[in-house]
Amino acid sequence: MRDFRDKVAVVTGGASGIGKAMAERFAQEGMAVVLADFEREALNAAAAEFRQREQRVLPVWTDVSNEDSVQGLADEVRREFGAVHILCNNAGVVAESDLGMQNPRRVWELSMKDWHWTFAVNFWGVVHGIRAFVPDMVARNQDAHIVNTASIAGLTSGAALPIYGASKHAVVRLSEGLYHQLRQMESKVKVSVLCPGGVRTRITSAARNRPEAFREGAEAPSPEWAARSDEMWSQRAATMEPSEVADKVWRAIQDERFYILTHPGSEEGVRRRLEAILADAAPTREY
Repeated sequence: MRDFRDKVAVVTGGASGIGKAMAERFAQEGMAVVLADFEREALNAAAAEFRQREQRVLPVWTDVSNEDSVQGLADEVRREFGAVHILCNNAGVVAESDLGMQNPRRVWELSMKDWHWTFAVNFWGVVHGIRAFVPDMVARNQDAHIVNTASIAGLTSGAALPIYGASKHAVVRLSEGLYHQLRQMESKVKVSVLCPGGVRTRITSAARNRPEAFREGAEAPSPEWAARSDEMWSQRAATMEPSEVADKVWRAIQDERFYILTHPGSEEGVRRRLEAILADAAPTREY
């Protein structure tokens, strides 16, 4: 896909972080952008920024963990714009206990609510986006592209981030299946899976948007930890600005590349894991 002007992009998790950066990149290319996000205040603020730049934007409050909410998003987008040309299933979360930065937990000690919430957003959010948007994208038979956000943790292994990593491995495999099926159909809709390393976003404080249904029995972060989480993550792991990731995504869409690995050297971690599998060796540790 190379013709972006006057086309439409939908980005979930579009009010901040990587999602907002991708939307800004698409808007720079003359696209209308739909920002879908759970955080109302951030969503309204982001939309105001686009409008100040005289860029066409539609903000839609969306809970990607809820199929009806995502279908409602798709219906509203079709009413406003008709076709969708880029779909970024990007919304993502990580539970505090999964990060292990406050009170580390083993896999068997992690709250079921942490498992359910993480998968509801990271994995089912992608499924819901595919189900709501892709049939119409395929039926229109126009050049279009889907970007599903996974993580480098979805291509590697390690002791850290067991819930998050498992959800992102699932996104990678789902995206691979979608790629093959669309290719078998000779569809004009292409697919990429985004696997970034550390990026300067607010994902470590994702609990600010955690619905009550996923809170009961889950460990709540202390106020001190919540206040320091973004800074700690930036110092510890985040090495890239969201705008840099957005530029890489934009180029990958143009080149129709499937795997988007953003950080130099991340290929080595993937290679070591694959080599260990082929050698029938123990898992490598990257996280």
